[in-house]
Amino acid sequence: MKKALIAAAAVAIFATAAHAGGVVTVVPEEVVVVDTAASSQGILVPIFAILFVLLALHH
Repeated sequence: MKKALIAAAAVAIFATAAHAGGVVTVVPEEVVVVDTAASSQGILVPIFAILFVLLALHH
């Protein structure tokens, strides 16, 4: 009887340890690609800034 009780306790301990974490499902992250402005538009701001500074210094 003692051996059966020890065996049952060992099975119960190992069974709970094996399922303690549960099943982990891995969901891949969603990748979002955002289009940026064209490079020709990116040069307009510095050009206008230089023009405004030149106009401000001229008058």
